[in-house]
Amino acid sequence: MSDSTLVSSVYRQALEVIEGVEPRIAEATRNELADQRGSLKLIASENYASPAVLMTMGTWFSDKYAEGTVGHRFYAGCQNVDTVESIAAEHARELFGAEYAYVQPHSGIDANLVAFWSILAHRVEGPWLEKASAKNVNDLTEEDWEALRRELGNQRLLGMSLDAGGHLTHGFRPNISGKMFHQNQYGTDPETGLLDYGALAAKAREFKPLVLVAGYSAYPRRVNFAKVREIADEVGATLMVDMAHFAGLVAGKVFTGDEDPVPHAHVVTTTTHKSLRGPRGGMVLATEEYAPSVDRGCPMVLGGPLSHVMAAKAVALAEARQDSFRSYAQKVADNAKSLAEGFSKRDANLVTGGTDNHLVLLDVSSFGLTGRQAESALLDAGVVTNRNSVPRDPNGAWYTSGIRLGTPALTTRGFGHDEFDAVAELIVKVLSNTQPGTTKAGDPSKASYTLADGVADKVKAASAEMLDKHPLYPGLELA
Repeated sequence: MSDSTLVSSVYRQALEVIEGVEPRIAEATRNELADQRGSLKLIASENYASPAVLMTMGTWFSDKYAEGTVGHRFYAGCQNVDTVESIAAEHARELFGAEYAYVQPHSGIDANLVAFWSILAHRVEGPWLEKASAKNVNDLTEEDWEALRRELGNQRLLGMSLDAGGHLTHGFRPNISGKMFHQNQYGTDPETGLLDYGALAAKAREFKPLVLVAGYSAYPRRVNFAKVREIADEVGATLMVDMAHFAGLVAGKVFTGDEDPVPHAHVVTTTTHKSLRGPRGGMVLATEEYAPSVDRGCPMVLGGPLSHVMAAKAVALAEARQDSFRSYAQKVADNAKSLAEGFSKRDANLVTGGTDNHLVLLDVSSFGLTGRQAESALLDAGVVTNRNSVPRDPNGAWYTSGIRLGTPALTTRGFGHDEFDAVAELIVKVLSNTQPGTTKAGDPSKASYTLADGVADKVKAASAEMLDKHPLYPGLELA
């Protein structure tokens, strides 16, 4: 029996079991595969996990509580979970060259919360407790704890602003990170859209943060983490890097030397999906100095770890250690350049003028559209993107003036230079044939739009021709 035949048999039987309990969920699952097969997935934070990764999540590890750490659980019977977590952490350390890996976080936001509180515990709580009069934390008075809470909640964080390409967990006010810290933000050069290390250093000297956050979710360029570490060291800050988006490029050795955050940061966080092509989840890498604090992620921030997802992380990380993953990661970066070049030669406006990572940020205001209008019109044509702010965005974070596009998912399907050039052409065709709408009062609308007749069908037909040449999960048949 071939691998594809075996996988098909497993999924057909699994769906039959689900159908016997709740047929609507089985139907939605079949529809989701059909939708993903039939659309151009260009969301930079999405990918396609292997059948091995997907199947690993559907096991009885889902039934197990395992708060604590390897060998030190608050529940009995966790010996197999210990094995799974140890293997996942081992793969993570070897893959990224990290001194320590913590694979329990349920998501990227959870990973960032673990990192933030670990840094606070290491830099603030630990030294404070050493000076406290009580010799045991259980003997501290309520007044002592109140003083410590004030100390923990009055620390400074400096992160990349949301419109410059940072993430909402890097100090954005509505997010918990913006409430935990006295926060400030750094941006990009107004002319080039590039990170200005001199300006970052000046802001760090002025603000003197305890935590300096680097990394991005919508910045289409590489970062020199050696320079950022120098800035952090100068002001006495802990350098935390969120590499959730580009972890696959680090794992695949596309980013090395000064562009690899792991040798330079004190703490590194990531998701395990996106460009890493694993299950949805998070992870924290750290130096030995910060390892004891990070290891307290549960119960400090997290509840019970998702053992079935940790198992899937182990499988995905094992896949990422194979030579084929390095080839894949390089193709992701090469394809992003092809997509950017395709836009540029069709006079579309790219933030920073291009890319040298896995994503492209397209300013759609030149088409007279908001990001929300562009996102919706493209979805009508079977092109899945997400709207995104551009630097100093006049439309704010909800409507935006841009769309973000990434190459990891379609690269997994086998798309190459010619296909991504064609994708750029299709996107420009949709946007050029979309007109913004108006409100009932006749004012310009930031949400409504009209796509010219026939354009969506033509784009879907052209897309289908490319997608048929690069099938998703080839050989997997559910009927």
